[in-house]
Amino acid sequence: MSGDIDQRIMDAVLAGRLLPGSRLGEQQLASLFEVSRTLVREALIRLAVRRIVRVSARRGWFVAEPSLAEARETLEARCALEYGMLAVAAPPGPAGMARLRGHLRHEQRLLAAGSAAERSVQLGNFHVHLAEVLGNAVAAEMLRDLTARTMLIAALYQTPRDAAASAQEHVQIVEALAAGRMLQAAAIMRDHLRHVALMLQPVPAPDPLAALRHALVPGGTASFPAPRPGAGRNHMSFTEQE
Repeated sequence: MSGDIDQRIMDAVLAGRLLPGSRLGEQQLASLFEVSRTLVREALIRLAVRRIVRVSARRGWFVAEPSLAEARETLEARCALEYGMLAVAAPPGPAGMARLRGHLRHEQRLLAAGSAAERSVQLGNFHVHLAEVLGNAVAAEMLRDLTARTMLIAALYQTPRDAAASAQEHVQIVEALAAGRMLQAAAIMRDHLRHVALMLQPVPAPDPLAALRHALVPGGTASFPAPRPGAGRNHMSFTEQE
């Protein structure tokens, strides 16, 4: 049962329904899942080992908020893992190629439908599917965690990037695989992940006092201090997200 809890939380992170800093109350989760707090705590500990959540001694459990340095390290780790995986693997067989092409068609349908959350999940899942198709179960498991952490990173630091560009890079990777050009596929993957890394910038939190600040300034002349970085960040709990 506790395995269901951490999988549900992981799915919510991947879909962007749980944002960095969201509070995960043990009692609320126990009530939602109709289990004991012990089972909830076991699930959260497993997620903490995977660096998806963190615990504060007095405040409880929260979805992780990676630092900018951790964000860059995560993408570097993904680049090393996925480049190396492709460089040493044999080309996928017909069944594997059919699976990847089917996933690409699904990505295109989601791009057309404009479903941002599900689109982000499937763009990330491409990398997991690729590892599975190449027969590397260890890399696939590692990529599930790294992809979840990448979603948290994107929420904190990634400026808007055309999802269609990511999907097109996936197409280029699959075309290289179909031609048996594994080193070319590895190079495209490396560039693909570097493009993501280049987009990492601290994203200022919205100023919750902006309207009031504007209303109270005579003649529109700024006379209030600027908001502190991170002030007013909206930390929603798991129950609020549900």
